[in-house]
Amino acid sequence: MKEEIVTDILNRLMTGELSEYYVKNDDFMEFRKVLVKRNDFKHFRGISQRGGDVLYQYLKEPRS
Repeated sequence: MKEEIVTDILNRLMTGELSEYYVKNDDFMEFRKVLVKRNDFKHFRGISQRGGDVLYQYLKEPRS
C-alpha cells in the first residue's frame, strides 16, 4: 500500500468522508507506518478484527 493512498484514506477519515476503514493484515504495517507519523495520531482508533485485520475510525477527541 503506497504512502499517498494511506494519507488520502486517513485524510478522508479525518474529514468524515469515510466513517471507518478496514485494513487487511497484509497492509497493516505499511498503513501504521504512515499513521504514526501524523500529528493527529491519537484521534485514530484501531479495532482489531479476527485474523489480524484492523478497523480504523477517527475520533473527535484524542484517546488518552
